[in-house]
Amino acid sequence: MRSFVTVADKGSFAGAAKSLGTSGSLVSRHIADLERQVGARLLNRSARSISLTESGVAYRDFARRILQEIEQQDQDIAQMQDRPEGMLSIICPKWIGSLDIGDAIAAFAVAHPKITVRFELSATPTSERTYDFLDSGFDVAFHTRDLRDSAVRLRRIAGLPFVVCASPGYLAQHGDLQYPNDLADHDCLVHVNDSVWRIGLGPSSTLHKIRRVAFVSNSYITLQKVAVHGRGIALLPQRAVYDNLAEGSLVRLLPDIPVPERSLYAVFGPGGRVPRKVQVVLDFLSIWFKKNPISQPGA
Repeated sequence: MRSFVTVADKGSFAGAAKSLGTSGSLVSRHIADLERQVGARLLNRSARSISLTESGVAYRDFARRILQEIEQQDQDIAQMQDRPEGMLSIICPKWIGSLDIGDAIAAFAVAHPKITVRFELSATPTSERTYDFLDSGFDVAFHTRDLRDSAVRLRRIAGLPFVVCASPGYLAQHGDLQYPNDLADHDCLVHVNDSVWRIGLGPSSTLHKIRRVAFVSNSYITLQKVAVHGRGIALLPQRAVYDNLAEGSLVRLLPDIPVPERSLYAVFGPGGRVPRKVQVVLDFLSIWFKKNPISQPGA
């Protein structure tokens, strides 16, 4: 269609070929293919000139309108990529979204009113297929585990500190946790995806398979509530128990032995160019977490 419209405008195959940066023979083949497709002659050809048939005049106007619409659509899509506006869909594990991510996303929505945010919290474990969020219509998904999947890209947004803790009532009844190996003698509250606890950093860190499992849940928020009620020792995100540690309803255990933090990753689709709205939210969240670090109550 573009070859045909250019021939009609230039009045020759050679002029059209020069304008399009291609060969005259290719332009001629395009026109022949187009005439076979529509089932009508579009051009009258002579040794000296080219003119449009009646069908050619009608088809030229139609083709020009279609090409203009395609060009406009291409421009609109390119501008959508460059402008931070439109719908932005994000999915996040419930325990993270109920904490700081929720505050950060709320701040982002205020700072970027032209972006309509769809923010969903998932209570179910993340699918093994890390790109499923794309099939479900989401632009960004949050994870706390390392991903090695060429179908997606990821960016580390922040570190999430964890703490070993228990209620004063539990400790009064069962005794303090003096050493990591003492976990084998205590009731523990375990996340379904976290039955082996790493205590310590670097070469001195140790792995502890929890043997006395007193309570299991796929929700850190639930484990936090059970810990406050005194059922056992828990390894929990510090952001989830910040207020409990500050008020004393939970006590941080093994304060001199750090627990490795987990990484909070934003996962988004593959491709060469990141949509502007996705880039904007990733930059905003990275800066937000740097400006709002978690302190260390109960340390």
